[in-house]
Amino acid sequence: MLQPYYQNILLEGGCDEAGRGCLAGPVVAASVILPKKFYHPGLNDSKQLTEEQRDLLAPIIKQEAICWKIGICDNNEIDEINI
Repeated sequence: MLQPYYQNILLEGGCDEAGRGCLAGPVVAASVILPKKFYHPGLNDSKQLTEEQRDLLAPIIKQEAICWKIGICDNNEIDEINI
């Protein structure tokens, strides 16, 4: 994981995407802004977590997050407006 880069006037968010877009759609992207002092020992690179670990962390992240969003774009939409 990247080291945090915090400034007093800025919020720092993390984001990730998965999928192959117009080749095999859909593409799913997610972003979250957590409080500066947030820590959970199980929170790490999502690709290294098991599905069970992700399922346990999701409600904690959603509850503690300043903001979070998930976006899904299918292959037809990607063909129409690009990625």
